[in-house]
Amino acid sequence: MNISQHFPILVIITLFTGAYLAPLAGLWKRKLCYPLAVLSALLSFLFSVVILLSVLEHGIIRYHVGGWEPPWGIELLVDPLSAFMALIVSFIGLLAVVYSKDYIAGEIPDKKLPAYYSLLQLIIGGMLGALMTGDLFNLFVMTEIFSISAYALVSIAQKKGSLIASYNYLILASVGTTFILFSTGFIYMVTGSLNMVDISQRLSALESPWVMYNGLILLVIGFAIKSALFPLHTWLPDAHSIAPSPVSVLLSALVIKVGAYSIIRSVFTVFGPGLLEQSGVVTIPVTWMASLGILLGSIYAITQTDIKRMLAYSSVAHIGYILLGIGLASTASMTGGIFHILNHALGKACLFFCAGAVLHKTGIRNVEEYTGLAGKMPITMIAFTLAAISLVGIPPTSGFMSKFYLAIGAYQESWIFLAVILLGSLLSAVFYFRVINLIYFGEPEHKSGVREQGAEIGGVVHRQPTTDNRREAPLTMLIPIIILALGSTLFGILVHIPLSVVEPAVKLLLGM
Repeated sequence: MNISQHFPILVIITLFTGAYLAPLAGLWKRKLCYPLAVLSALLSFLFSVVILLSVLEHGIIRYHVGGWEPPWGIELLVDPLSAFMALIVSFIGLLAVVYSKDYIAGEIPDKKLPAYYSLLQLIIGGMLGALMTGDLFNLFVMTEIFSISAYALVSIAQKKGSLIASYNYLILASVGTTFILFSTGFIYMVTGSLNMVDISQRLSALESPWVMYNGLILLVIGFAIKSALFPLHTWLPDAHSIAPSPVSVLLSALVIKVGAYSIIRSVFTVFGPGLLEQSGVVTIPVTWMASLGILLGSIYAITQTDIKRMLAYSSVAHIGYILLGIGLASTASMTGGIFHILNHALGKACLFFCAGAVLHKTGIRNVEEYTGLAGKMPITMIAFTLAAISLVGIPPTSGFMSKFYLAIGAYQESWIFLAVILLGSLLSAVFYFRVINLIYFGEPEHKSGVREQGAEIGGVVHRQPTTDNRREAPLTMLIPIIILALGSTLFGILVHIPLSVVEPAVKLLLGM
């Protein structure tokens, strides 16, 4: 067996081991928690890079945990889609860990640092486990691991309203978990297997299609809640906006994408594309819910005055773009949908990091107070602008390319969906260009722009800004921002790089 065959388990275990060691290291010296988390996240990222290269060169990797072959044992299955997603999760997860060093020190007490870094590694490791697994019950377990970590991280700073936001997230996501568990049990009852490939083969032999449809509907609803597909998104705005910025990045750029990935995996691997051709029991509702999410998520974003809440509602719209492409289930639309997972992850992570940097330096969250920030934090604001225009879909950014493929797929299906994509992009331009206009052309009302400690805006108590004379945030925060902003732009020019992974993944999912 090639050594790279062991990397699927190592990419997960590395982070889980770091999560276990973080509290122990914290008992001795709390400052060790950060380098330990960076090391484990870096190793996991490097393993993910090797996995992707190996999959592209040698094909699908199958790893039997403990040497037990499926369907009796748990199988880790890495194909182009899961390798692509794992690279995104491990990379942005690494940047979130690096970013946390200076940011989180002003958000939580020193005694909570071991718990924070432990949970941070658990949420990233759980997402990677969900991406790598070829076992339906193991998918449920890994989903619970990163979900429980997310609930805790939302409230770890104990801001006003954070416990309520975390509790609402817990309740609604638990409903999704219940659907996933019921579906898993139902599928096991009728097939006697939990291995995804084995289930697919056994389901195709069942005489009653309603047996398949019931299991599929339960599974899709459960993961639709996890991915915040409209109108199942109500937990998202509070949780994403009130969490510490590195956590907001993980939630918005990664967690909901893993939910979308799980829908893709459930529909196309467990049940197979043949079922979709026979019935629109899933695709029709998903496409219309996604379309409404694109429009209403963008409209809600326009009405927001809190920058992080605006970005949170924008994520509702962008998960709509992704699932619209998946629901249309054509080659072009799925290429656009999966490609948009990368583009939204890069762009939205950059925007939340930028918002966190502004909050760290000035204490500002209100959009109207972004006036004149280009003169105070020029690098951060340039990065914000690049990421924003990518999410709007302006050429030659990567966001334009993914929306271009989505538009082709929508046009092949119906002009209505094409109109939704174009109108959604126009609406996103409204709220993003409003902020960009304030940044570069607005006249600041206050010279300092700094709020007093404990000041309250929109029910949120804001942190005390730093008082050093540097304009930009520390390098541990600025470097991730620059990397993501460049990625949002360069992948629109070097589009062949992501497409070299996305296109094989789409062909494999559609059985081409």
